[in-house]
Amino acid sequence: MRKPWVGGVLAAVLLLGACGDPGSDGNAAPAPAPKAPSAATGVPTPSPSTPPSAQQSSPSSPPSSTTRRRAAQKPRTKTPKVLYLGDSLAMENQTVLGDQLRAGLGARYTSAPYSGTTLCDYLDGTGDDSLVPDKDKAAVLVREQRPDFVVLQFWGNAWGYTPCMDGITYDKARQKYFDRYAADAKALASQIRGAGGSKPPRIVWVLQGPDPITPDRVRRVNGIYEAQARSTGGIVADAGRVVAPASGRHTWVEKLPCTSYERKHPAYCTEPGSGRTALHREDDYLHFCLAPTTAKSRPCPTRSPGIRRMAAEIVRAIAEAA
Repeated sequence: MRKPWVGGVLAAVLLLGACGDPGSDGNAAPAPAPKAPSAATGVPTPSPSTPPSAQQSSPSSPPSSTTRRRAAQKPRTKTPKVLYLGDSLAMENQTVLGDQLRAGLGARYTSAPYSGTTLCDYLDGTGDDSLVPDKDKAAVLVREQRPDFVVLQFWGNAWGYTPCMDGITYDKARQKYFDRYAADAKALASQIRGAGGSKPPRIVWVLQGPDPITPDRVRRVNGIYEAQARSTGGIVADAGRVVAPASGRHTWVEKLPCTSYERKHPAYCTEPGSGRTALHREDDYLHFCLAPTTAKSRPCPTRSPGIRRMAAEIVRAIAEAA
């Protein structure tokens, strides 16, 4: 059933998401794959990016006086409450996503990402083996905040940064890695839904963008997210699609053609002369923040087209699925 706040804001979200599918000229070749990232995945604090919200269209005929009286007597409808959890990608995205959710949906928004984490870090019971403190475990935050949506964005941490993975890495034990990752996805979804009681939040699984070093890993991790969404009534937000060429969903590129939004807002079209924009820094294939990473993880401090594209797709998925 469509929630009352969705119909009135969907048009605004579609405008916010105008950056949508970047498309491709079909000639974009993948850039050479840089070296794997270091464990330090911090990114600095951004200047907010708040797109304009769209106005609702007026009815085709004027409402009657009775209709106007009834509308005036109705209580204000509830706006969605969104909780955003994840790793360094969520850390750098969090401010822009919050801006877009508030502008497009009037959402109440909270984020608690931790760099270097994976799904098991947000599970109850991981204790000292987790990079996420007990106060910010997924179930704890759901019980405290009662969100309507919990957005999960995780790259898949394949390099053993987090103790709760028990040393299981993609390069050393691939099937064990995927089995463990699927089990953690199921457990985390169960804890989140259980913490919601009689009104569990809907989980938004954010699909990841291409990986130039291990493309099949991202494809299979995204498959785990999609399967979990199907089995528990969750939502899939394919944010990875909007940072990949239209000709290849799992083809990594450093730059893509500017979208119409980016052409109208030059700060988001980094190479207006060629009509292309940078999604990544030359020295960082994983993150989408165009500022250098720092030792201390913070939200991205500069306008970054990849971050804006992904945030808009998450907002779009929440509005349309609701």
